[in-house]
Amino acid sequence: MAQQHPPGGKSALQSLTAAGGAIAAAIAVVVGVVLAFVFAATVVVFGLVLSALVALVALAVRASRLGRRKSSAPEDDGIIEARHLGGHSWVAYGWNERA
Repeated sequence: MAQQHPPGGKSALQSLTAAGGAIAAAIAVVVGVVLAFVFAATVVVFGLVLSALVALVALAVRASRLGRRKSSAPEDDGIIEARHLGGHSWVAYGWNERA
């Protein structure tokens, strides 16, 4: 048997389902917007942490280069180590290792 509708209108059940569908669609849109903001904030925080990590790596590389320069600087300057033994006596170290 076919459903009988009131003349000239929709059934009450169809109106109720249309309203429920509209409410569910609105809730889905709100949840989607909230999730979009959460994931956008996650990407921003990830970018900030990554840039801080890159800055720390750059500082570590720079410090490493400065450390290498300082450790090799005495050989490059031509300065040898000498110690005063008292009176007119001095002892020099490292001069014979420069061949």
